[in-house]
Amino acid sequence: MSLEQQTKAPAMLGGALISARVVDRLLEEMAHGAYAGLDRLPPELELAARLGVSRTVVRDALSELERGGYLERVRGIGTVVNRDVVHLAHRMDQKMEFHKMIEAMGHIPHTDHLLVTRQTADEDLTRALGLQPGETVLVVGKRMLADDIPVLFCTDVMPLSLFGGRLDGIDFSRPVFDVLQDHCDIQTTSTVARLHAVPGETAVRRLLGLGPDKALLELEETCYSRLCRPVVRSRTLYTDFFDFALVRKLV
Repeated sequence: MSLEQQTKAPAMLGGALISARVVDRLLEEMAHGAYAGLDRLPPELELAARLGVSRTVVRDALSELERGGYLERVRGIGTVVNRDVVHLAHRMDQKMEFHKMIEAMGHIPHTDHLLVTRQTADEDLTRALGLQPGETVLVVGKRMLADDIPVLFCTDVMPLSLFGGRLDGIDFSRPVFDVLQDHCDIQTTSTVARLHAVPGETAVRRLLGLGPDKALLELEETCYSRLCRPVVRSRTLYTDFFDFALVRKLV
């Protein structure tokens, strides 16, 4: 059993869980609720009373929202809301889940052309995933559609050893992060991503129904566990169905 599997992702407890819920509640209130029309949030004590939590929890939640670019806390002014960021969808600097993105756009997501194979890792994968030479990897390729519109093709590569050789009953059409969480007790917490405009392979272009003048957005990611170990190498090719955004914090 690997160290990753021996060290299960700790569940959020106590204040951390409450703070995460307050973050979600405040985002909803800023977008559609009591604070939707405000340029500034009320003081911390007022927020704490309204939400039924301590001021410390509110402060932690506001810090998280500030890191996400949703607001800025300015001395002498208060907590200022960035309305443009609050209403952004499909942020590439945050965790993206294909199914939820497609559903949010009013479509029904589903997967086809699912292919799961075993391969010997090449030199690049061996280095990227910290494998031993000749180690076997699991390669999962799939196309995703919004209703009947092809919108992306994704390939995820993982060390076979993470699964202990047991693949029966695993639904690899699900998001890869969910598969790792449920079947390997591994929580992915961060990725290093690179973006490119690419033509894409002929077979993929055919699957996505692209015309000759269309390019694809390629997102290459190495995904890391809570122990900062690489566990997935992912490559996703997006059509222009999506309109992505990126928030860059400069200070």
